Amino acid sequence: MRFNDAVVGTAFLLLAGAMIAMTFTFPPFPGQKYGPSLFPRIIGGGIIVFSVLLMLREWRAGGRPLLVLEGWVRSPQRLASFALMLAAMVFYLLASEPLGFMPTAFLIQLGLFLWFGVRPVMAVVVAVVMTIAVQYFFGSLMRVPLPRGILDSVL
Repeated sequence: MRFNDAVVGTAFLLLAGAMIAMTFTFPPFPGQKYGPSLFPRIIGGGIIVFSVLLMLREWRAGGRPLLVLEGWVRSPQRLASFALMLAAMVFYLLASEPLGFMPTAFLIQLGLFLWFGVRPVMAVVVAVVMTIAVQYFFGSLMRVPLPRGILDSVL
């Protein structure tokens, strides 16, 4: 599936405009000429500039359809795989707080590995190793507070 660059440029233009609008709610730092809104506004301005350039390039090329569907869209298994990836994200959003990061990440990885044809033993091993590695990297090294859920007393 491929969107016309004018559609993508318009979407990013709107996103950057919303981002810049949100920065007007940021509180200023007392005694400084700039505050926490400066860098998001600079990034938003850059996104706007490149979005407009992308839109102009597409309009000069002209005549292209807004959306071109690729061959995979006609394959039921690939559509199901796409839907499963979206379902995995929704499952993480809903289950990570009550279950915790580790059980949720393990279940998502195991389910996806099995769906995509990885042998069950290998799927379990890789899901366990990757879950522990990600938990260690983000939870310990990066100090990102990951949900503990049912493992709160263990972790």
